[in-house]
Amino acid sequence: MEIPELVRAILLVVAGYLIGGIPWSIIVARLTGRTDPRTIGSGRTGGANAMRAMGPRLALLSGILDLLKGTAAVLLARWLGAGTGVEVVAGLAAIVGHSRSPFLGLGGGRGVAPAFGGLLAFAPLIALLIVPLFVVVIAVTRYSSVGSLTASAVAGILLAAATATQGWDPWLYLYAAGGTLLVWLFHTDNIQRLLAGTERKIRTPAEGGPAGGAASGDGSSGGGAADGSSRAGRPA
Repeated sequence: MEIPELVRAILLVVAGYLIGGIPWSIIVARLTGRTDPRTIGSGRTGGANAMRAMGPRLALLSGILDLLKGTAAVLLARWLGAGTGVEVVAGLAAIVGHSRSPFLGLGGGRGVAPAFGGLLAFAPLIALLIVPLFVVVIAVTRYSSVGSLTASAVAGILLAAATATQGWDPWLYLYAAGGTLLVWLFHTDNIQRLLAGTERKIRTPAEGGPAGGAASGDGSSGGGAADGSSRAGRPA
């Protein structure tokens, strides 16, 4: 990689991190006069706490905006012709930025929404398959965190399998493994509570907060990604 390309790659990864760090749930809460998600429940800014703070409609809006952060990071690198490797690293940087936002003192969500958004840019069909899995797992277990963890793991497996069988760019193995690992890493406290039997279920009152909250961090979407047709060694 030549120096100009290396500089471009670094700038795109930094841009991905900064895009991922935009705290949409807080912005939406302030614009609509709703409760700051950081002040209740888990103190996180992701989908579950956003729903607790603002209700389902505004939480859905902020969740979609969070999802688009991952998509935007990948598509920006693609638009500039940086290559699949830079796209993947920029997408992973957006996940990190969402959970360790430079605008929130390195606080944030769990990374689920931008992970899903990034993978949506790589493989849309797998992303669409993951959504019902995410919904069903939450409906059955009533744990937002279990839905997020299950969806991210299955999405990573499906993306890796599709990469192997469809001849997609090998860089996608990094997103399959890295995206799943980051989502699980940022759910460490949820996993500890699940093992201890103390994780709050959806619509169970949160300590110090109003009823109706979900117990996980980002429950906006599963961390999956998706599809089908291959183009230039990478899925469409």
